Amino acid sequence: MRGSGVLLKVLGLVLCQAATSSRAQANITSMLAPQANRVMELGEWEERWQDKRIGFHQPEVHKMLESNIDKVLASRTGVRFFFPLCGKAVDMKWLADQGHSVVGVEISEMAVKQFFEENNMTYSEEPVPAIPGAKVYKSSEKNISLYQCDLYSFSSSIGGQFGAIWDRGSLVAINPKDREKYAALIISLMAKDCRYLLDTLLYNPELYPGPPFFVPDEQVQSLFGKSCDIEQLQSVDALTDRHRGWGLDFLTENVHLITPKSV
Repeated sequence: MRGSGVLLKVLGLVLCQAATSSRAQANITSMLAPQANRVMELGEWEERWQDKRIGFHQPEVHKMLESNIDKVLASRTGVRFFFPLCGKAVDMKWLADQGHSVVGVEISEMAVKQFFEENNMTYSEEPVPAIPGAKVYKSSEKNISLYQCDLYSFSSSIGGQFGAIWDRGSLVAINPKDREKYAALIISLMAKDCRYLLDTLLYNPELYPGPPFFVPDEQVQSLFGKSCDIEQLQSVDALTDRHRGWGLDFLTENVHLITPKSV
């Protein structure tokens, strides 16, 4: 009888945890509902580059990266950094100048070429046999390789794993319905000592369709919490007149440090 009682308690605990998890997922689904069906095709992103509608590009190193770089490096040197949807981020050169290596993935060929040209770097261009139609552009001076392809065509078998990832404008840019696929890819690219710096945005998604999209902290936990530890490093008011022009009344920028759980 005593054994049956213990079994019932364990079963009750399992059912309770399942119900809590179900409620949490339902809450996330409700929060994401206003943007759930929003889809940006790859061609639309390329058109934005062609039309110079790239307000998401920042001409200076991102302050969130600068202020948290020591926590990302954790006293390591020569770290391999991955930049998903890298655009022509100047952060890549900033890290390469410090002796780190950088691998980025970007759909826009124009963005990739502009990165090298605007930073006065010569580069080589070659096909990527494992990805039909893809090219990789490599700096002659710095350890920087940028793959021009669909992000989901990239994998650890092509680029290896990384000791650090800087995700600014990537998770918030992909289509909301693809976030689980995206998280699975990112996790597969993380080396055991990887330190993943993730930048997310909080705002009222009923006021603006995105991108950039609303990514609540609860979903960050849902996407990465099973296999990674998550620490919020910063949370700042990021609302500007540009964002007010979108119809937003608040905008919070959060930065998370995500690391693989030790086995």
